[in-house]
Amino acid sequence: MTKKQRSVATATPDWEREKTIKGTYDPGKCLLAAIRRYQQYRQQGQVGFVLSKLAVIQHRFWSAVCAADIPINSHIGGGLMIPHPNGIVIHPEAVIGANCLIMQQVTIGTAGNGSGTPVIDDYVNIGAGAKILGGVHIGAHARIGANAVVIKDVPERATAVGIPAEIKFSEGTDTRELHV
Repeated sequence: MTKKQRSVATATPDWEREKTIKGTYDPGKCLLAAIRRYQQYRQQGQVGFVLSKLAVIQHRFWSAVCAADIPINSHIGGGLMIPHPNGIVIHPEAVIGANCLIMQQVTIGTAGNGSGTPVIDDYVNIGAGAKILGGVHIGAHARIGANAVVIKDVPERATAVGIPAEIKFSEGTDTRELHV
């Protein structure tokens, strides 16, 4: 685990959030399950290596069904919820903490050459169509509004909205509007 990954691995994942309910159709949970299986199998030697190939096929299938680009080797904490996975794009080096919520059409990636990748702490809710770009840090319990474009850090427990994103509310802060 890298230093970047350790910085967001503080919360206990709620694995129940990722479980599928028998008899229901939930492509987002199926895509996550394929990613988790692949990552688990890759740690189990030769037999795991063979089984990981099946997980790759499942990942590709569910990625096509969801029209999502979430790399199979992503650094995603447990308890991620993606109720509408359509159009989600996550950079392979981005780090997402535990118990986050990502809505449809979200992009988490670089802002260009050498700009770095986002680090998203635990319990972050990301609204539909939001873009989180560059080497930004999103603090725990932050909320990113729909269609916000985040290009600067967002503190813990803050709400960021707009293009470019501005903080409209931050718990425990007297500042009413900080530019993010």
